[in-house]
Amino acid sequence: LKAPRQYYYGSYTTTRAKQQDAIDRQFGFVEKRELLATLPEEATQAIVFALVALRHYEWGANMNNCFIAAYGWGTTITQAAIMATTDRLGLAQHLSRIGLLTDGKTGRSLDAAKQHWLQAPAWQGIRQAVETLFVTRDWFELMVAQNLVADGLIYPLFYQHFDQHFCQQHGSALASLPDYSSNWHKESSRWVDAVLKAATSESEANQTLINQWVAH
Repeated sequence: LKAPRQYYYGSYTTTRAKQQDAIDRQFGFVEKRELLATLPEEATQAIVFALVALRHYEWGANMNNCFIAAYGWGTTITQAAIMATTDRLGLAQHLSRIGLLTDGKTGRSLDAAKQHWLQAPAWQGIRQAVETLFVTRDWFELMVAQNLVADGLIYPLFYQHFDQHFCQQHGSALASLPDYSSNWHKESSRWVDAVLKAATSESEANQTLINQWVAH
């Protein structure tokens, strides 16, 4: 099971610190010019519904990778998983910051997003899946379900399709802020793909089991 990014503590923290500096500058640019605060109500509601509510998904992914780090077998898995745990908490915080830029830092957007996550019909399938993963006992099945399947569906939907749709409808005010999340997923996929490639190529039994998990 390989970790092609070759992260150890020093290289990981240095990389993330530089990326955080870059995203902080982008947030500062958007806040200074009030690019989100001055959007029409329809656009603000779309951001809160589709992006800010996603912070609860990221918190779930944080918990699930923490489980993988706790029960995974071998440092190659557990070290990368605990880095993913930290990353997912950071991604949730970035989404929260987007919400705060829409509501003048009052927190109303966070309350509204929580209610969307808990009650809006469009979110309940994802919420049910996240809560099911909380009680999935096999750490490698959880690895497949969270980091391959769920992320493989969620990230293109929100950070490509929704982002493109929003830009067409409301301009590019939002465009730079989700960019970090999209790039993070591309980087993380290198690790996930390498782990799954190693596991499936080891035996037909592994391949069959993992295919069953993916289909489920």
